[in-house]
Amino acid sequence: MLDVIIIGGSYSGLAAGMALGRARRDVLIIDQGEPCNMQTPQSHNFITQDGSSPAEINRIARQQVAKYKTIQFFDGLVTGVVRREKDFIISTSNRDIFYSKKIIFATGIRDIMPEIEGFHSCWGISVLHCPYCHGYEVRNKNTGILGNGESGFEFARIISNWTKNLTLYVNGSSTLTAGQTKQLDAHQIKIVEGEIEQLLHEGGHIQNLRFKSGKMCPIEVLYAPGSFRQHCTIPKDLGCEHTEDGYIKTDAFQKTTEAGIYACGDNTNRIRTLANAVASGTTAGMMLNKEIIVENF
Repeated sequence: MLDVIIIGGSYSGLAAGMALGRARRDVLIIDQGEPCNMQTPQSHNFITQDGSSPAEINRIARQQVAKYKTIQFFDGLVTGVVRREKDFIISTSNRDIFYSKKIIFATGIRDIMPEIEGFHSCWGISVLHCPYCHGYEVRNKNTGILGNGESGFEFARIISNWTKNLTLYVNGSSTLTAGQTKQLDAHQIKIVEGEIEQLLHEGGHIQNLRFKSGKMCPIEVLYAPGSFRQHCTIPKDLGCEHTEDGYIKTDAFQKTTEAGIYACGDNTNRIRTLANAVASGTTAGMMLNKEIIVENF
């Protein structure tokens, strides 16, 4: 019987594992190796690792966590979790079965991308979601935003901090208010209507937007804040409440609404940075260890 199984072995899951390993807990980290930033060449705004590749940061983190002898790793996909009176049964796609007293879900989220040819190939390279992660590296470049209405206006206002060569592509007809349109115009932010058909790129580096009308717009960077879905639906199946935005609801200690279940990382809040993922994972590991101590003391 394990103390804790961590489902998800990226940054938050590994951080939780380190905290629990240092607390001498028997831990299994299960991961299928598909992080959402696998295409991203560099990670930024993470102190001591600014500019390192996500894969390299993950490799070093896993190597350091593995030094704690009570931690094990399993490469696989969790397909089911059953709660019993005092523990959980965890099953995988290969029909492996594990038993644990507690669970941490560090399963992340899956981005929902528009059906625009070339979009997926550019994701994380020249199609970006966060200026705090990548904005400095693409500052002053010919930049676009894929958005409309209130969210498009707000994102355009934010991105204007990094470049003045900025265009809002609404991918259809504009739903901006007259006031928003006037304000963007006052800051020389162009608004382009029309449906986008394709991102023309070289190795993920965008060069042009092609519209269904045949029009072409040269561009170097495209910000595309979009929607998402949970990478794993098992927490909801177990009764864990979710927020209106679709995140797993947790308290300040990363505890979900279901006893014995914690969650951390991108699946719990909208701040998608490595630093935040690590912080929430460390918190989850520490607080779950304290919970076990209190229950057994």
